[in-house]
Amino acid sequence: VLLQAYGGGLVQPGGYLTLSCAASGSIFSINRMAWYRQAPGNQRELVATITNGGNTDYADSVKGRFTISRDNAKNTVYLQMSSLKPEDTAVYYCNIDMKLRHWNPVTNYWGQGTQVTVSS
Repeated sequence: VLLQAYGGGLVQPGGYLTLSCAASGSIFSINRMAWYRQAPGNQRELVATITNGGNTDYADSVKGRFTISRDNAKNTVYLQMSSLKPEDTAVYYCNIDMKLRHWNPVTNYWGQGTQVTVSS
């Protein structure tokens, strides 16, 4: 299974970006989907989560500015980011809980990171 994240880049403060992460391969089911980020010198932190029922949760630092969503038909999770601040600069990672076969346990998978830089 492959998790491919894309959509990062350089944006000015106050701008917006949308990240996407698609899971490809033979997948039986996807449960929780999430985005994390890691800034230089910092630990990786949870940014937002969405359950397979559509319930969402956000870090306090991004509430009201970021929106997580998912397209179950495409096995894809999105992160819409607006009113971006320099402190949002980080490598963003998608993280997905899924089962590859119905008899497999739920396993956690990480995507490769995508760099988001907020700077004027």
